[in-house]
Amino acid sequence: MIVEYTGRHTTITAKLRAQAEAGLSRIETIAGRGASAHVILTEEKYRKIAEVTVTTRGGNLVATCEATEMETALHDALNKVEHQAIKHKQKATTIRQHPKPLVTEAL
Repeated sequence: MIVEYTGRHTTITAKLRAQAEAGLSRIETIAGRGASAHVILTEEKYRKIAEVTVTTRGGNLVATCEATEMETALHDALNKVEHQAIKHKQKATTIRQHPKPLVTEAL
């Protein structure tokens, strides 16, 4: 998975990068190898905001979380994206395994 990092008014430490890589590796197993991710970490006064965007073939998965600690915000955002990926995959699997029956027109 191709991962792009952006730090706004903050530096991305090795610990945050490792945490993001671990979470995105779990998401990669669900979403597939063709996915790419963008992690944006923002710091404003007392707020730490983490935004994770994962682009897959089926669409975009986006989560934004806010906390007092950056690790907590990033963890929550990664969990939200993981739940979205699971839901998206289950939906696609259900549609594929249970197609709508063909309707024949009666005269």
